[in-house]
Amino acid sequence: MSRVYIPAMAVCSALGGDAASLRAGMWAAQDPCSLQMTDRYSPGRSLPLGCLPAQLQLPVLDFAPPTQRSRNNALAWYVAQQLRTNVDQVIERWGAHRVAVVVGTSTAGVQEGEQAAAMWSAQQCFPQDFDYAVQEMGNVAAFLAQHLGIQGPAHTISTACSSGAKALASAARWLQAGLVDAVVAGGVDALCAFTVAGFSALEAVSDVRCNPLSVHRRGINLGEGAAVCLLTREEAPVWLAGWGETQDAHHMSAPDPSGRGAVAAMQLALQRAGLRPQDVDYVNLHGTATVHNDAMESLAVHQVLGSEVPVSSSKPLTGHTLAAAGAVEAAMAWQLLQDNPQGLLPVHWWDGAPDPLLPALRVVQPGMTLGRAPRAVLSNSFAFGGSNCALLLAAA
Repeated sequence: MSRVYIPAMAVCSALGGDAASLRAGMWAAQDPCSLQMTDRYSPGRSLPLGCLPAQLQLPVLDFAPPTQRSRNNALAWYVAQQLRTNVDQVIERWGAHRVAVVVGTSTAGVQEGEQAAAMWSAQQCFPQDFDYAVQEMGNVAAFLAQHLGIQGPAHTISTACSSGAKALASAARWLQAGLVDAVVAGGVDALCAFTVAGFSALEAVSDVRCNPLSVHRRGINLGEGAAVCLLTREEAPVWLAGWGETQDAHHMSAPDPSGRGAVAAMQLALQRAGLRPQDVDYVNLHGTATVHNDAMESLAVHQVLGSEVPVSSSKPLTGHTLAAAGAVEAAMAWQLLQDNPQGLLPVHWWDGAPDPLLPALRVVQPGMTLGRAPRAVLSNSFAFGGSNCALLLAAA
């Protein structure tokens, strides 16, 4: 099968609105403390959230019809504009019908739906320009395709926290099948009260900063963000060497404690890449800091890769960006493989108190390096319903 390369990537998160902010945050020698304590989405209960920095201004979508004017789409448009030159080039080269879009999301226009519901409750009428179609999951892919001038397949994936990662895997399959010549792929999710209330109802939200792998971990911090990349078959410094997708369907919201689905996803990614476990230089953990996820993932990583591979979770830096998480963390993996001759690794910010019930893993400390440029990086995403995806990015 032909190789699938990633020549360009754009991202925004609580760490900032561009690649430079992401690199600075993930390699900071001191804790960036990028989460915000706020009750904006949970009145009366202040929570640490991965909100976008206050100075980051999202675009106004007045060029789009009302059904596309959501904060979620504004997030997607913000990062898409960073790749606009790349997208225009592939359209000019291969034609708009040979370029595709695949995006993972879970919130769509829920915030706009909340605002409309509040107006109905107060005034018994909806906003004049409100249309329920703004909440459709497929909205973001159609929006990006229409306004980027893309005429190939436009598809949205919504498998909760694995959505963004699975979008990249889908893009790779389309390219290897010869359906298209370039794909804009990634994930986006905006914070809203509905999401915070839902996870709070599951008793999965921590009132303090999340603490992955710690014996004191108490749950997740939610966040928002977006990342999109361009994938093609043309050679570039980084390629999507492998991916693995599994579905264990153990429970609606809890992972299979045996980690079988996660193990299989990582093994499939290695097999597709033709790499051995010892070839992996670093693992970006799903690392949500819930009791069950960290227990399952530690077991799975230890079984597949052993205890010596460096690992960290970026959730204390960005919050859990849900459907965007796999794409945001793929952006981190991509950055690790670019202009990083000493192999500096993303720090695992926690209290340093490992859970004795978990298999020991080698967590990244401040200033830790490989002493050489990294060659292969694994990124895990595990979602509700046992929807698992592992991405393996490698230096070409």
